[in-house]
Amino acid sequence: MKSVNPLPLLLGLLLSAPAAWALPSDRDQPIRVQADSAELDEKQGVAVYRGGVVITQGTLKITGDTVTITQDSKGDIEVFTAVGKLAHYEQQPAIDKPLVQASGVTIQYFAANERIVLIDQARIVQGGNTFEGEKIVYDTRRQIVNAGRASGTDVSSPRPRIDMVIQPRPRAQE
Repeated sequence: MKSVNPLPLLLGLLLSAPAAWALPSDRDQPIRVQADSAELDEKQGVAVYRGGVVITQGTLKITGDTVTITQDSKGDIEVFTAVGKLAHYEQQPAIDKPLVQASGVTIQYFAANERIVLIDQARIVQGGNTFEGEKIVYDTRRQIVNAGRASGTDVSSPRPRIDMVIQPRPRAQE
């Protein structure tokens, strides 16, 4: 493993971020990566960033104790995994929409099918609405959310049920 500049790997990841959770101008913003260390295994196509990792581009912000990025043989991003006491993802989906904030002990983003998986203490918050559970899978392309138990995965805070809070829509003045 050798230390490398993380920018080329992250550029591919962030430019392929799901449009459903992104301001169009985010793609045109500079990418900033902060970490204590970065390692790349070129043969395996794996980059590992450690130590209070913070990735930002426009309104996008990803944080974790460790972020691992896996690429296929063509150099395209397959999966990125952020892990932490709680890893965090946030982004503003549109100018007129509130910030989407997501967290979990593990956050995985599968680039090819634009799917985000939150595992252990999983939570999504937007505009006062919350969605919590052991595991949340969000298909950003189809805008479908599935939540439930994290079977086959050790969780630090077992939750037998999901918990949602949906705020009422404002009514028009009469």
